[in-house]
Amino acid sequence: MNEISTPDARNVSRRRRGQAQREGLALLAGIVGLMWFVEVINAIDSYHLDSDGIYARNLARLWGIFTAPFIHANFAPHLLDNTIPLVFMGAIIALHGARRLALVTLIVIVIGGLGTWLVSPAHVSTIGASGLVFGYATYLLARGFFDRSPLELLTGLIVGVIWGGALLSSIVPQTGISWQGHLAGAVAGVIAAYVLRRERPAAGQRSRGTRTPAGALAE
Repeated sequence: MNEISTPDARNVSRRRRGQAQREGLALLAGIVGLMWFVEVINAIDSYHLDSDGIYARNLARLWGIFTAPFIHANFAPHLLDNTIPLVFMGAIIALHGARRLALVTLIVIVIGGLGTWLVSPAHVSTIGASGLVFGYATYLLARGFFDRSPLELLTGLIVGVIWGGALLSSIVPQTGISWQGHLAGAVAGVIAAYVLRRERPAAGQRSRGTRTPAGALAE
């Protein structure tokens, strides 16, 4: 049923949107804060946590897909280099609320982690939030196509201009760098954009939605 928009309704909508944005940014701060807290513990423990990452095709260590994004080899450059783009792109996602940020993060961690677990070299611990960074990036790049949103396409273009070169260069095989994790995270981000796309009503439903009784007002 169509309703008339009133100033009070718009104010309530703005307050709800603002609350959702604050909750999203708070969740992002919690994710980043946890990474830095874990790194402090890791440094105090002589970096023994580095062994708690992803071990490819090792069923007994499959749980590493959940711990790996929060563990880093050092504060700089590893953790710092991941934190900057993670905050930048995570904040854009967080403006859609904590639920959206949580879902994107979970999809990228699980699917990207499983991909890394499948294709990475054996007997090596893969750690770091790089896969999550790649997932955030490709989610922002792809969601505009799935949602058919000009604003989201523009946002993805901006992300590509700022970070595209660095992200593409990180997929090139390099010693000590898990390009497999980067690629798996990128694929997971596209999947997240598809899974979380906005559902568009069918043409017949849109047509029926425009009909209003005589004398009624449509928003």
